[in-house]
Amino acid sequence: MKKYILFSAAVFSATLFTACNDMLDTDPRVTELTAATFPGKPGDVDALNAATYSIMNTLGGGDNSGVCNNPFYWWEMMSDNCYGSGGLQDNVNKSLHHFTTASANQYEANFILLYGGISRANNQIETIDNVTWTDAQKPLRNQLLGEAFFMRGLYNLWLTQLYGDVPLITGTVITDEMQQQVSAEDVIYPQIIADFVSGMNLMDVASGYGLQGDGHATKYAAEAMLARAYMFWAGFYKGVGELASGSAPAISLTDRNGEAIAQEGCSASSISQTDVVSYLKDIVSSGRFKLLEDFRSLWQYSNSFLWDEAHDDAGHAYKFIADMKRENCFDQPGMGNGNDEEIFQIQFLNASKWAIGGTYNNPRMYSNYLSCFWGLRNGATNDNGKRDKTYPFNQGWGQGTPSCNIWDDWTDAERTGEYTDIRKLGSLIDLDNELESYTYEKDDNEESGYACKKYAEVNLDANPKDNDSWWKQAPGYTGSSLDNEQQGDHFEDFYLMRYADVLLMLTELTGDASYMNQVQRRAGVPETAYSLKNIQNERRWEFAMEGLRFNDMRRWSGVDKHSESSYAAKALQAQKGKQIVCLGQKANKRSLEHMTCSWSKRYADTKGFLPKPQSQITLMSGKMTQNAGWDENTPAQEYTYTVIY
Repeated sequence: MKKYILFSAAVFSATLFTACNDMLDTDPRVTELTAATFPGKPGDVDALNAATYSIMNTLGGGDNSGVCNNPFYWWEMMSDNCYGSGGLQDNVNKSLHHFTTASANQYEANFILLYGGISRANNQIETIDNVTWTDAQKPLRNQLLGEAFFMRGLYNLWLTQLYGDVPLITGTVITDEMQQQVSAEDVIYPQIIADFVSGMNLMDVASGYGLQGDGHATKYAAEAMLARAYMFWAGFYKGVGELASGSAPAISLTDRNGEAIAQEGCSASSISQTDVVSYLKDIVSSGRFKLLEDFRSLWQYSNSFLWDEAHDDAGHAYKFIADMKRENCFDQPGMGNGNDEEIFQIQFLNASKWAIGGTYNNPRMYSNYLSCFWGLRNGATNDNGKRDKTYPFNQGWGQGTPSCNIWDDWTDAERTGEYTDIRKLGSLIDLDNELESYTYEKDDNEESGYACKKYAEVNLDANPKDNDSWWKQAPGYTGSSLDNEQQGDHFEDFYLMRYADVLLMLTELTGDASYMNQVQRRAGVPETAYSLKNIQNERRWEFAMEGLRFNDMRRWSGVDKHSESSYAAKALQAQKGKQIVCLGQKANKRSLEHMTCSWSKRYADTKGFLPKPQSQITLMSGKMTQNAGWDENTPAQEYTYTVIY
């Protein structure tokens, strides 16, 4: 297993290369370190590269808006897999779940962060040849350039999936044309796909770069993300309900003026469904990736310290992992962070501070702070990290708890198929049966009785006087950067692309169930033939709590024009009437209701897009407009946060 906790001065270059907080109003090259002499050597480009990646650390961690910035966490709360939950004061998470907003700029943090990442990638692309590269250095140059294209494509993909039609910024000097809002479907997605093609072709595996397992993008990451982007475009925008029919159109790689996108590494004029399948098959045939033998090996609760304790038959031992092979534990060679199933991920390190400073002053940005948000909001202790009724899981903010819907739907599938899916309890904590003494805080609301297990923070000692993060036992640990393990010691990779996704995308694109069957065999569930319903279920179970569900729901809804009868709208509306715990009263449950109208209406009105920050719309002076469902054509009472608990 690679070292978990890494420390590199290059990471801190993130604070030196600024993209404007006002998104589009300054030239990001005008900083002390972007003078004519910079970058002047390969190490300088590597520092630029670290700055481009560091935006992901802020997105993956951080807490700058009352909620973790991780967009996949946002999407999970917007799906039928999670409720908003948390305490009465936690309105951002409940706003997300109910498709409402408590303020005009509530969702601004990620808007600014993503444009910051795009700006840094643009700077890296434009200045890379300030360096005089030798022939021997050309493979490194191409790798770094390919990574910049890849990251620009990735940030644009997330930006458009969150906010829809926005300005497309493809250079460091922002022209009037770039400031205009453009169609994501017709202009931005062709650029996203072109960026992934450039990344795929420039990051040459044979060069020896791009397969270091250090969190950098690779050719295979570009191929896989291209497939994800194409499938969203084909389903959400083009309304192709079932991709296995082969009816998805090719996407033409043209710019806003209808001309072919001309950039290094991208010679294709269009990308077809057949092309996408060939890219995914290239990942499979490479032999570089494989499914881990045990699904639980992917998650930190399967660490060897808890496994040893379970086999010592300690009174408080965590028995769920007792039947695993010890060599498959999270912290064993080939497992956990850097495992052979990871294709691309956000990595973290012990460099968090309460206030980091810089352009994006985002506390705890280098910690996977999602673990803290998904941590148990146990009412027995009300003291950070000190708990005697949640072992081996630690305390946190209890936001975005898994819904009754995912548990009930999963249980129904198990009952119908007469099987037990290890992934259900491998992904979710059943509070009533696994943690019998668990109690709720008095202001808890939208509690389902379940919690997230995948990214749950883990301790090693059930003694409530101690706060022993298991990470302090991991190789490379040098002490909590916050002097607070409960909030600072979260270093589990956040998976952005796993090999399991490649296999399931291949089945969905081709109708060949053999790829899906590999994932099913790993989970110990019956293998099934291809059907759209089977692949929809399989994706939901495999990636529960990983943030993919919502955009899957959206792309499967395009065939119905995102109406109230669409896949997403009906699945979201099925939450209505579920029995939830509110105000900590476990014995007095109430029915879950939408806070303003209905989930189906809010989905149909917004198509799943968040509002653009009003401050940014004002800044753009009419060049950018508000999304449907959040504008003057929608009654304000339907999208305005309402206290209902």
